[in-house]
Amino acid sequence: MCIDCGCSLAPASTPSGAIQADGIATVEVLQNLLARNDSMAAHNREHFDEHGVLVINMMSSPGAGKTALLEATIAALRDRLRIAVIEGDLETDNDARRIRAQGVPVVQITTGTACHLDAAMVHHALDSLPLAGLDLLFIENVGNLVCPAAFHLGQHRNVTLLSTTEGDDKPAKYPVIFRASDLVVISKADLLDVLDDFKPLAALATVRALGREIPVLPTAARRALSIGAWLAWLDGELTAHRNHLRPERRVAGSMASRAADVNAALA
Repeated sequence: MCIDCGCSLAPASTPSGAIQADGIATVEVLQNLLARNDSMAAHNREHFDEHGVLVINMMSSPGAGKTALLEATIAALRDRLRIAVIEGDLETDNDARRIRAQGVPVVQITTGTACHLDAAMVHHALDSLPLAGLDLLFIENVGNLVCPAAFHLGQHRNVTLLSTTEGDDKPAKYPVIFRASDLVVISKADLLDVLDDFKPLAALATVRALGREIPVLPTAARRALSIGAWLAWLDGELTAHRNHLRPERRVAGSMASRAADVNAALA
């Protein structure tokens, strides 16, 4: 279990389900962990916004197809957008090698026993990334449908993959991570013709039951490539992000201009 996120600190319960007395101390520890993480995440966001980079946190259970989707995405967009990836895994750099083969910058974060990435890990990885030359930064989080939802990284959007091989009830079983999503991607949709235990409409209904109008779209990144809707969503989010930052850049530019005028007058 992950000490970093408090998995191993969860208070024990009595047979009746009542939390024991150490629960207050446990809550305080977890609150402190999250507060420190949120502070670093805000600092990361400042770096991203300063360079105009849209950052997308990719979450899912292990094997849902995050890396395959990223490979197909990079192949489709690399001629017109500058893309980089941060890869998170407990061990190995297998996914990072796959992404590196696509010809884009990639930084591997090996977490060891931690079941998620945190903001400090991402901040350290930024030392190896050319933010000034990027349009999109994807963070492929550790495969886990629980802990990544609790730790903000400074990202602008959360995307959670739901694989057709997992079953359509996962949003109901793991509501926190899906509720935190800005998009739910049904991955491996090309397998639907051979599966009888995944109903896209049932998956959509469970997402809608979470109380947010979260967009849901299917993708297939392997046998029958079908990622057009995903690429259109990315284009829309990148445009919206740039439009959001543009007024800030104009203000920053005008302030710099006024400062130059003042300096010239004082010279």
